Amino acid sequence: MDKRMNLLMFSGDYDKAMAGLILANTARELDVEVTMFFAFWGLFLVRDPEKMTLEDKTIYEKIMGWMTPKGPEALPLSKMNFSGLGKLMLTEMIEDNEAPKLIHFLKGARKKNVKFYACKLSVEIMGFKPEEFIPELEIIEAKTYLKDALESDMQLFI
Repeated sequence: MDKRMNLLMFSGDYDKAMAGLILANTARELDVEVTMFFAFWGLFLVRDPEKMTLEDKTIYEKIMGWMTPKGPEALPLSKMNFSGLGKLMLTEMIEDNEAPKLIHFLKGARKKNVKFYACKLSVEIMGFKPEEFIPELEIIEAKTYLKDALESDMQLFI
């Protein structure tokens, strides 16, 4: 029997993004079909820092671009970030344990054909352009996401 898992990624925190991607990669290893839907702060995880642009953006959209994380490795921690010191400690602990970093879990999910979707309204409100994201990301409406989530065996909100 085919199993499906759906993750709604709302958080823009490193540790929460890592948890979601660990689950997505592990589910794919168990032959579970995985959909990840990114909304608002979760969009920072799938922004490509090499493709970010300020062209044709309002002043608020430019400020949002300047003040927010530039890709997955720039995400702060949800707790104990301490202006980046906590994140530095965590990433060193990850290295000490020879564990993969967040970017490696993202690359793994992309290779394992996890489906990546972005909330159309969130993308528009945040002032992002489709070309600023990883190429696997498809921008869809919330209604399309909900149809997918309702048909899955497991739904998680991170």
